[in-house]
Amino acid sequence: MTSPREFFAGSSTGAAIFDAVHAVVTMFGEIEVSVSRSQIAFRRRRAFAYVWRPGQYVKSEVPAVLSIALPRDLRSERFKEIAHPSPSTWMHHLEVRSTREVDDEVRRWLRAAYDAAG
Repeated sequence: MTSPREFFAGSSTGAAIFDAVHAVVTMFGEIEVSVSRSQIAFRRRRAFAYVWRPGQYVKSEVPAVLSIALPRDLRSERFKEIAHPSPSTWMHHLEVRSTREVDDEVRRWLRAAYDAAG
């Protein structure tokens, strides 16, 4: 994969969700966008957010998952899952079905992740 468009080929909703997240994180400052076969990562010194298609791995109607890396655990019923892959990182997985779900609360979480990724 070389571009977000290719990554979300066949899913206009997934592409729009990526665009919404991208628009938010670029307001914070400089970022790097890295596209792999499995996800699109947003990075500063470290990656702080990822957008991926759950349908690549499991049967799912959800067009995109937004995974947000934070140095602490946040509790919200919006998260599908919270994982703790390393002592200083909690991954918060949010199923996103429309661009409307990239709201003020998600923007605050993304800002906190951006700041922590230094």
